[in-house]
Amino acid sequence: MPPTYGSRFTGFPAETTRFLQDLSKNNSKAWFDEHRAEYDDFWVAPAKAFVVAAGAALREIAPVEAQPRVNGSIFRVNRDIRFSADKRPYKDYLDFWFWEGERRSAVSGFYLRITPDGVGVGVGAHGFDKDRLASYRAAVADPASAESLRAAVSAIERAKFEVKGERLKTLPRGFEARDEFTARMLRHNALWAGEDAPAPKVLGSRRFVAWAMNRWSKMEPLHRWLVDTLQ
Repeated sequence: MPPTYGSRFTGFPAETTRFLQDLSKNNSKAWFDEHRAEYDDFWVAPAKAFVVAAGAALREIAPVEAQPRVNGSIFRVNRDIRFSADKRPYKDYLDFWFWEGERRSAVSGFYLRITPDGVGVGVGAHGFDKDRLASYRAAVADPASAESLRAAVSAIERAKFEVKGERLKTLPRGFEARDEFTARMLRHNALWAGEDAPAPKVLGSRRFVAWAMNRWSKMEPLHRWLVDTLQ
């Protein structure tokens, strides 16, 4: 009998990773329909329990929304293949998202991904729309908000996490950099910090929440800057 999770998180069992590995090799609706019970027992159930536990922990450092449902803090397993050359119907990973305010307008959040091979964890914005990008560049150009961003980035990099999103080779038109840091930040059109790691031994225990929180709390200054400055 599979474990019963309810709202109490006891870790992601080995069957969760096994289901993701098998789904990666058998990515078809026929296989998924045949293994839907495993999806319910080892994907959905522990995911909901994790959202409850992680949300409670995260609210100690940020007023996040934590919705223990698919299309809430749990991303759906189905891929959007309408405009993709890759027609595999399912994701072979499990994604979580915790945000502040209205979900559709949230500029940043705390994310976590469980893959067949490991775990990704981080905070921030993986992309800015046109209006948010303009606001972001104006904030970087402002000395006061740029210094606040510098402090956040420095704290995260001292903690040995990488700050990402620098995708431009040159400065955007109309902007001049005061120093190398602002030049670097102006070349970003997204801003997040993250870590990809092998699956920790605590993935299968309730201590996995503490593992994630240890990383989220060190990256939180970037989330706070994004929310306070752009949202």
